[in-house]
Amino acid sequence: MCRSPLLEVFLGSELRARGAGAHVHSAGTLADGRGAVREVVEAAADRGHDLTAHASRRLDPELVAGADLVLPLAREHLREIVLMSPEAFGRTFTPKELVRRAAAVGGRRPDEDLATFLARVHEGRSPQELLGDDRADDVVDPIGGPRSGYERSADEIQQLAMAVARLVAPLPAASHLTSTTANQES
Repeated sequence: MCRSPLLEVFLGSELRARGAGAHVHSAGTLADGRGAVREVVEAAADRGHDLTAHASRRLDPELVAGADLVLPLAREHLREIVLMSPEAFGRTFTPKELVRRAAAVGGRRPDEDLATFLARVHEGRSPQELLGDDRADDVVDPIGGPRSGYERSADEIQQLAMAVARLVAPLPAASHLTSTTANQES
């Protein structure tokens, strides 16, 4: 109802812009069918996205099993997911953790499929590393706070969505060349 719907619309938009045929779904640990909170709807609208029709969806093992990548926005949710579906650990990261670990392994290699990339990013990772909360991995939950907190979270989630999209759906080399050429000519 709060952070997850923002990641869904921001990441979905970024992936579509990159021509990826990915499906992005939001799910959480609360009840089904609840709308996004007003401040989140407003923050999304300020950034060109409509969350007025959003309805929450409860996270379940089937949803996790069908996902190529699972992106909880806090370690506590990552732990819940791995307890629910232990086989998902290697493809479940907070967005901050994914971006940080991807940078540490040199990013995604050209022509590397997503599963192979995620396996490299996951290598050497242990569940013990994810105990407790950590600002390095968690996006602060603004629920119940001032509007400025929702804005900060929306900005952070939007930046993370762009970074994750670059990892998940890198543009082909020809697209990079075309962009560079177009920028040089303008």
